[in-house]
Amino acid sequence: MILSISGLHGTGKSTIGKLIADKLKIQYYSTGQAFRDLAQEMNMTLEEYSKYVEENPEIDKDLDNKIIGIAKKGNIIIDSQLSGYILKSIADFKVLLRCPLEVRIKRMAERDDTTYGQKLKETKLREKSELERFKHLYNIDLNDQKEIQNIYDLIINTENLTVEKIVEKILLTLEKSNLII
Repeated sequence: MILSISGLHGTGKSTIGKLIADKLKIQYYSTGQAFRDLAQEMNMTLEEYSKYVEENPEIDKDLDNKIIGIAKKGNIIIDSQLSGYILKSIADFKVLLRCPLEVRIKRMAERDDTTYGQKLKETKLREKSELERFKHLYNIDLNDQKEIQNIYDLIINTENLTVEKIVEKILLTLEKSNLII
């Protein structure tokens, strides 16, 4: 099975993806972590690295090609903002996690042990950069609600749900879709 989990930063992709991968005993891959690792390797903040990637589009293309290659091997959960789009014809099931900006920022500030203000600034710059890059590179508009409805099999607002409830909801839907036993 190939499961794609998409969503903006702080929606819970990594937490949910890792838990489901553990329960299903399949692999898990996060492009967000890969992006953070690349930034760290270059001794850059996420903000600096996002600007760098804007000027070097091959980095996005390489990461996306890596996702496709990994997914084609099967038995994996791919956690990536664009995985629903990039794996549209490859993934068996595509989940989109949503959550209001304020909640996402609070979650990430706690996770990264930083201030709300710092995380808000970083995230707004990063998401603006990504929106523009994705539009330019792939003609993908992450705000196109009609396209979102066409791509994703399940859309969950994570704001008021526990991690356990979200995992349960996804697993139940996968069962009903006969993708897991």
